[in-house]
Amino acid sequence: MRGHLPDENPGFVGRRTELERVSAALAEHRLVTVTGVGGVGKTRLALRAAHRAAAGCPDGAWWTDLAQLDGERLLVALVADSVDLADHTPGTATTGLCRRLADDRLLLVLDSCEHLAEPCARLVTELLAAAPGLTVLATSRRPLGVAGERVVGLDPLPPAGRDALELLRRAAGEDFPAAGPAGEICVRLEGIPLALELAAAQIRLQGAEAVRDQLGTRLDAPPGARFDLLAHTERVWPTRHQTLRAAIGWSHELSTPLERLLWARLSVFRGPFDLASATAVCAGGPLNRATLPGALDGLVRSSVVRPPDGAGRLRMLDTIREYGATWLDRTGETGTVADRHAAHFRGLARRAETEWHGARQLHWYRTADAHHTDLRTALDRLLRTDPDAALDLVGSVAFAWSCRGRLREARDGLEQALLLSEARGRTRARALWALGVTLVLQGESGPAQEVSERCAREARYTEHTEPSPYEEAPRDDRDRPGDLTEHGGGVATPGRPGDLTEHGRGGPAPGRPGDLTEHDGGGPTPGGHRARPGDLTLDAAALAGLLALTTGRPMAAYVVVGHVLDVARGGPADSAARLRCHLVRVFALTGLGRLAEARERALHLRALCEELDEHWTRTALEYQLALTGLLEGDPAAASGHARAMLEGTRSLGASLGVALGLDVLATALAAAGDGERAADVSGTGEAYWRSTGQPRRGLPGLRALREKYTDTARATIGEPAYEEIFVRALTGPPQDGLDRALRGPRRD
Repeated sequence: MRGHLPDENPGFVGRRTELERVSAALAEHRLVTVTGVGGVGKTRLALRAAHRAAAGCPDGAWWTDLAQLDGERLLVALVADSVDLADHTPGTATTGLCRRLADDRLLLVLDSCEHLAEPCARLVTELLAAAPGLTVLATSRRPLGVAGERVVGLDPLPPAGRDALELLRRAAGEDFPAAGPAGEICVRLEGIPLALELAAAQIRLQGAEAVRDQLGTRLDAPPGARFDLLAHTERVWPTRHQTLRAAIGWSHELSTPLERLLWARLSVFRGPFDLASATAVCAGGPLNRATLPGALDGLVRSSVVRPPDGAGRLRMLDTIREYGATWLDRTGETGTVADRHAAHFRGLARRAETEWHGARQLHWYRTADAHHTDLRTALDRLLRTDPDAALDLVGSVAFAWSCRGRLREARDGLEQALLLSEARGRTRARALWALGVTLVLQGESGPAQEVSERCAREARYTEHTEPSPYEEAPRDDRDRPGDLTEHGGGVATPGRPGDLTEHGRGGPAPGRPGDLTEHDGGGPTPGGHRARPGDLTLDAAALAGLLALTTGRPMAAYVVVGHVLDVARGGPADSAARLRCHLVRVFALTGLGRLAEARERALHLRALCEELDEHWTRTALEYQLALTGLLEGDPAAASGHARAMLEGTRSLGASLGVALGLDVLATALAAAGDGERAADVSGTGEAYWRSTGQPRRGLPGLRALREKYTDTARATIGEPAYEEIFVRALTGPPQDGLDRALRGPRRD
């Protein structure tokens, strides 16, 4: 089934009437909002209703947790991510999301809208207008106020009813009788589910009678005296439901001083966290590496922190996190802990970049993805407080974001940081390179050209060279050997304009001013010779080459990377930048028709990547080898390499890469005469292309081959059969289609 919903909470109890009301409302209204006080169970009810409704949604039910946002700037990006839209298109984010949903019949759940009610209302209004088949289920402490909204109010469980007692029994793990302390606890806590869960945690520690007595002392006090510890609580705690406030305050009082301090400091995390991150951010004073794990275990035992998931990540419910944040503010530590949080995730981003080249690449790629929410939180903090550090953070992680399909977030963060920061040198050059790659992937060749030139200049500035071979010549659409006036994005040849020496690699003739020689100092050598290019220059050349490839100029790509590789010190796999340049050269050779040379170089690079256990470049090389197999008339080899590429892109979560790989595989299957499987794979590929928001694209040579062999496949099995298989794959779960595509012989 298409879509994505979290697993249901096994502690869901009762709510039969409310569930029927929500289900009936979803059948008749396009926007249904479940409202109620914090902790009353809105999320659980919405999740149960969404699971029930999913079967009637051909394009699935999709879940978006808005509690992780502290502002509206990333609202559209988060919703897009939740519906598997890795939007690669330029223009406004809302436009891409509207286009993605326009023809679908699906349910979109927006959980925890209350702190973003107005921007949510605007977004929902646009989406409902653009997508006639869309239904939205929202949860919020107040209605969104959108025309046509159906509001379903959710009250606590009946305090004296069996559902409240059953919830307490399940949470505490004890079979209490209806009469006795447990029943009194349910009544005192007014049947509020979150309050009952907190009480159940204390029952496991102290017993039901002790909990009843403690609650009696607190809740029998006048309302104004029940919970005097917070200021300005009316924003979070509606006055008609002081009971939950008292229950959370009671849990807070029962916590040890170290647990209370940790509770407050943990509130800075917007997403899941692990012990290492909690220690790095929250340690200080009496909380240290020795005492913090025990305090964290105590918060888990008392249900303040949810138990770790399979990956060891913990989290706090939004209502409890808000309480901790208020305490953190009262301690005067909000800014200090937020700065620690930002510094920690800046360090994590830098570590992920450092580990990109090598065996830990996939681990750190996934680590950055798992901590995406808090990386964004840290970036937002640094953009306000330390733009230079913000540039460092986003420059470290933006390439991984782009690979993951988060192009809008990468571009937004990079452009803001580059605008606000005055930092020069490596940090700026790296950020410009990442921005250039992002723009290329979005198909924005004009802005990418300008950024490529800026990247080359910053690389030259940083590596202390004179004006070098990486300055763009006047723009010209010509791309023929012997007349090179443009090398494709930031690189032009010194010496005579248009002169190509050494097989068209664009280097100056020996002895001319600007000749690149063996000198490896920091600046020009005596006699005008230049230093060897470093990694920043190599990446600037790789960016220029990538831009040239995607705009149909393989000779320019070949020249620009060939020039720097011919004079750079080190082997192809000595750094990520060198590897990227060699990858561009392989694709350029393919585009120039030098297939045997391209295949030989690709196989050599792939072997090096396998030794390193490097994934990203290896996956790209499998794509190139698949293309080469097609162009050489070997569809079986092309299919094997395409499947290897698809396995790599799936592990990286790269929708664009999956779409490209499926296109190559479909073409190879059609070329081999397997029309039915070609139609199935092509339909799945179209589904992935739609998830990127872009029409099908790829290297020009592949487009021609795909059109040729698709026509052959249609003729072989008949147009009606082809269309039936294609549409079935297009409208089915894309992951299932990818699984089918991967069944087959692997490459050698």
